Amino acid sequence: MPFRDRRDAGHRLAQALEAYRERRPVVLGLPRGGVPVAAEVADALSAPLDAVIVRKLGAPSNPEFAFGAVAEGGVRIVNDDMCEALGISMPIRQGIIDEQEQQVRRRVQLLRNGRPLMDLRGRVVIIVDDGLATGSTATAAVSVVRALGARTVVVAVPVGSPEAVRRLRRVADEVLCLEIPPVFQAVGEWYDDFTAVPDDTVQHLLAGALRGDVLEVDVPIPSPAGPLLRLPGILEVPANARGLVIFAHGSGSSRLSPRNQRVAASLVSASFATLLFDLMSIAEDGDRRLVFDVARLGQRLVHTIDWVREVDPVRTLPVGLFGASTGAAAALVAAAESPRLVHSVVSRGGRPDLAADWLPRVTAPTLLIVGGRDIDVLRLNRWAAERLAGPHELAVVDHATHLFEEPGTLDQVCGLARQWFTRTLVATARA
Repeated sequence: MPFRDRRDAGHRLAQALEAYRERRPVVLGLPRGGVPVAAEVADALSAPLDAVIVRKLGAPSNPEFAFGAVAEGGVRIVNDDMCEALGISMPIRQGIIDEQEQQVRRRVQLLRNGRPLMDLRGRVVIIVDDGLATGSTATAAVSVVRALGARTVVVAVPVGSPEAVRRLRRVADEVLCLEIPPVFQAVGEWYDDFTAVPDDTVQHLLAGALRGDVLEVDVPIPSPAGPLLRLPGILEVPANARGLVIFAHGSGSSRLSPRNQRVAASLVSASFATLLFDLMSIAEDGDRRLVFDVARLGQRLVHTIDWVREVDPVRTLPVGLFGASTGAAAALVAAAESPRLVHSVVSRGGRPDLAADWLPRVTAPTLLIVGGRDIDVLRLNRWAAERLAGPHELAVVDHATHLFEEPGTLDQVCGLARQWFTRTLVATARA
């Protein structure tokens, strides 16, 4: 038995892949058994880890014989000539596609909490499984990863059948297989311990790979009336972060706001770094005039954006702003004052009307999220939306009041924010 278990297999596979370290690869495990192997490879190569969730489109007469594959993000790969040769009609084909896409959505929600696959465009991608029997799933994964923009695709496995390895070598840039026994019956025969991998193990490995660093920071803010003001904050940087979202809290709130912390956790799960910090010092907290001085608070956000451009873990990341209540007005002021540095804005139950003088100068894509039962604030947001210069949308969460305390409403806010920053923050920064 060449492998004690999947960890041993991953460790030995990583040694054989050492030459790829300098090419900064992304390591993708095939759930479920491939993810523990991939985790060892990613850890050894200091590479980001994710799971590629792909489903074969199996012929009705023989499900192992694939005529294509589907994956998250709407990726569909269908061999029309094969469908015609096998006599698979369009209605039957579409039924199989619909069923497998539903399975993909379920697996994404279960294993990644709905987080999309990390960006693969232009990357070297190493697809890892615990072994190749027929190789059909790995072959489908190669096609999907290429469709998602990978520059180089490597398949790495501890053991595989000669036929499967030959099949993969026709589609991948490289296939690394440590053991290719001439007589092959099953992957599990080549492990001492081939215990089935439960879903929660995959969830834990992926969550751990994304966790990254959580840092307590002091944000330096110049003060015209005295010494430098230092505002406490929490900077969380997940592995392979693709953007930074800075939070601007509303009146009477702080970096410890449970609602904003929940939104921040949701964004971290989607590979966005987050900075939650206090817009006001303890000494200023009781000054109601400062709470509504959105020009001053917006300027503090501008200083914060300048500061993060010097902080190593996040200095190269595109910046978005998430504002709540009066903090939303401050975020819009900062977006107007720093149009080249702020790439996207989200407001939750915000008061954008307080930034009326700045709205015509806000060019960053802006999403205004308002509770359907927050009547006065909804009216003010509609008024403000008409004055925004850049692209914008107004999302109304039914049955929600100002603080989104109703069951499920804050989850909707999290989902809307994730989708908006994925659509606009990353895309705008690349443009």
